[in-house]
Amino acid sequence: MSAWLRDETPLSPAQSDTDERRTDRPDIFRFLRQADEGRHHTAHVTCAGADWLASAAASPRSTLALWEARPAAPAVLPCGTVFDVVNVDMLFGRRMLDRLWSEGPGTGPVAVYRGRMLLFAAPGTAQRLPSLLHWEEWGDAVPPPLCHGTGDAVTIPPLTPLEPAGPRWVVAPDTRHPWLPGPEVMLWACVRAVRAASAADVRISIFPPADQDAKVYDVSRRR
Repeated sequence: MSAWLRDETPLSPAQSDTDERRTDRPDIFRFLRQADEGRHHTAHVTCAGADWLASAAASPRSTLALWEARPAAPAVLPCGTVFDVVNVDMLFGRRMLDRLWSEGPGTGPVAVYRGRMLLFAAPGTAQRLPSLLHWEEWGDAVPPPLCHGTGDAVTIPPLTPLEPAGPRWVVAPDTRHPWLPGPEVMLWACVRAVRAASAADVRISIFPPADQDAKVYDVSRRR
């Protein structure tokens, strides 16, 4: 299970300096800061999580200012540097989450947007995962994911969704340095989800096949 361990490498001096410089960022989301105190909301973005999301933008400070003005609006963020995104069918995505949380390492941030599930992954995953699926025995059975990496951008849900059934965070970012699964973990989740679905489709009967010429009687009205 060593592959599942989060990266707890101490921050470099450069990273520490960057965090210190962030103290002059806009005073955003007072209500989010209040929600952070003594409570944990899996589906609610924290201030630290908002900082992490904004760090993917070309101008993090401008992005934070925009979110301060419109916290209920979706946003578009580039992929490839801070995170990649694996975009999958909703049903298959739920099966992946089941495997990741019940048998695997868990997940990074996960969002739902317009009927698709967005799994945030480590940079480089978008380039590597399709190749791994191509060589995997069960790869052909996996619904082809949309992998967003360098040069791509994704629309993320609002930080404070207005409608529970609309775009929303399933696992919201809540730290400045969240753990993100790599391509091998995403491949594992895809394969386990497919195998679980295949096993569920198998039905074993203890009765012999029915005689095709036998008469069938409707007994639903018997008294």
